[in-house]
Amino acid sequence: MRKGEKERELTPEELERQALRREEDRQRAISDWIPKTEGGRLVKAGQIVSLDDFFSRGFSIMEPQIVDALVPNIKEKLVHFTKTARITRQGRSFSFRASVLVGDGSSYIGLGIGSDRERLPAIEKATRQAKKAMKKVKRGCGSWECRCKEPHSVPFEVEGNSSSIRVRLLPAPKGTGLVVGNHIKEVLMFAGVKDVWSKTKGRTSTTLDFVSAAVHALAMTNKVRLSLEMQKKLEVRAG
Repeated sequence: MRKGEKERELTPEELERQALRREEDRQRAISDWIPKTEGGRLVKAGQIVSLDDFFSRGFSIMEPQIVDALVPNIKEKLVHFTKTARITRQGRSFSFRASVLVGDGSSYIGLGIGSDRERLPAIEKATRQAKKAMKKVKRGCGSWECRCKEPHSVPFEVEGNSSSIRVRLLPAPKGTGLVVGNHIKEVLMFAGVKDVWSKTKGRTSTTLDFVSAAVHALAMTNKVRLSLEMQKKLEVRAG
């Protein structure tokens, strides 16, 4: 696509064909998959049917096919892509670095980075790393202005960082929307968060660090221990 040209929107038929092709590739990858870990073997055998069950048994995601099998409708987004160069004895060596965001749209999100000499392999590596780095996100209704008892926001104030960037997410009442920078709106959407306020510090024009800080902030929702009474007050839900 030339510079200045707008990307053509896909027709419903083309979108449907893409979805069918993606599902066929997923099913093929799962059928050809030979698990190398105990958790993977239990997933392949059908003894584990959700990520919640997988993590509750103390397993870590060591194989991306585990996510393919347990999250059929996973969302993927290329958030950053750049060409890098390294000076060697033979001269300049070029490669591509990709950053991919994945999420199930409700309670899990992951960010991965991959490098390769070719574009597509770099994106595929980043996608695999993102699936293995998926983290659980707790949602709730933590705003004192809203008691709707729906998990539409973060349950309490959380903060994440990456390099010099700090991202603070604050609970917002229903209908507020995502009052955040454009680069991290999809991060929150991938985690199922619909309403939130934010405060940021640092150089937010650095896309990768900005996105990484937002993912870190969401992951912090699962780091705070809450009593059952507090969970009920904040309407905290893991999914």
